[in-house]
Amino acid sequence: MNQKFLATRSRLEFLELVRQFSATRSEQSPFDRALHRVLAADLQAGEDLPAGDRSAMDGYAVRAADTFGAGESSPAYLECVERIEVDTITQRILGPGECAWIPTGGFLPAGADAVVMVEYTEEIGAETIEVRCSATPGEHVMFRGEDAAAGQNVLTAGTRLRTQEIGLLAALGITTVPVFCRPRVAILSTGDEVVPVAASPRPGQIRDVNSYTTACLVDAAGGEPQAFGIVRDDLASLAEALGNALENTDAVLLSGGSSKGTRDHTVAALQQLPDAEILVHGVRLAPGKPTILARVGGKPVLGLPGQVGSAQVVMLVLGQPLIRHLSGDRDAFDENRRPLRRARLCRNIASKQGREDYVRVRLEQTPEGPLAHPVMGKSGLLRTLLQGNGLLTVAAEYEGLLAGQEVDVWLV
Repeated sequence: MNQKFLATRSRLEFLELVRQFSATRSEQSPFDRALHRVLAADLQAGEDLPAGDRSAMDGYAVRAADTFGAGESSPAYLECVERIEVDTITQRILGPGECAWIPTGGFLPAGADAVVMVEYTEEIGAETIEVRCSATPGEHVMFRGEDAAAGQNVLTAGTRLRTQEIGLLAALGITTVPVFCRPRVAILSTGDEVVPVAASPRPGQIRDVNSYTTACLVDAAGGEPQAFGIVRDDLASLAEALGNALENTDAVLLSGGSSKGTRDHTVAALQQLPDAEILVHGVRLAPGKPTILARVGGKPVLGLPGQVGSAQVVMLVLGQPLIRHLSGDRDAFDENRRPLRRARLCRNIASKQGREDYVRVRLEQTPEGPLAHPVMGKSGLLRTLLQGNGLLTVAAEYEGLLAGQEVDVWLV
């Protein structure tokens, strides 16, 4: 086991192994309950959107060529031949020198290729309209099929549905969508010293914090956290709990039991299970080195450090990408999705070359721009988690960062 622990993997090597796991099965979901779910198949438009050329503004539908050169000092004069209602499609063909009043969303008459905003026009007499600006073809016009053309793929499998995609589904009349099931993620805490939250800890005992913070991070990544309680530091008990969790969920997360301590039985318990393989025991992260990744019957088991700060960092860096991958998210490993804030580092940070360091920082807004204050402290303290509102990454090839350096802070 020690040799396996010493053969540590980089973060990227770890995530490459995560790619081996399959996404969950798919199901049909009402579109209005699919926010943040991931599409399991491509979706095609059943109709053109918009259904015809429509005005994006209140104003006058025109032939753009009739307005070329028009301005405040040299307006163009057009004959208004119709007032179009928003719910009608006119049969009129707009001729040279003609225009038609049109509301936002109204369908353009044939012959028109632009809309002049009403602010740049004035009625001169009953049917004459003064136009005080030049229009270009396509200006203030939403063309037929510009959002989606009938038969076109409008959304692809692996897309996480945001508010924007839900709006598109509504506009196209797509009421049910195929989505990947939210991964059911079992959460176990291990350790004889861990007691339920409602208990009064005796000396040497701690309340079970990790189960609840891990559940929050699972939910935020699109999984369904399922609590499987606290497991004692006993090989048989842990093997039984792991087997039960794997039988009833899609993945297992357990905190504690990932280090080389004599009371830690996680690796041994996993090896007792059928079709089990330890993929990783040790990642070049700080905090989080003793992280475990195993595969049991095709399902992932992620062993988190017991210290609350370390466990949360590992969940953010490795656990959440795993859960997003299981949910079918094609961008599960895209670091560009991290919300970043550029800031200046206010003090030197030392780091050990060869590992990625994740340092909690507190952002302060100053007249000169954001400052990043490192929040130093032990990984078992909650204080650093509460005082920090971001993570600063020190890449493995660096031995630290210097005060005054521009850095990207990951808002967490």
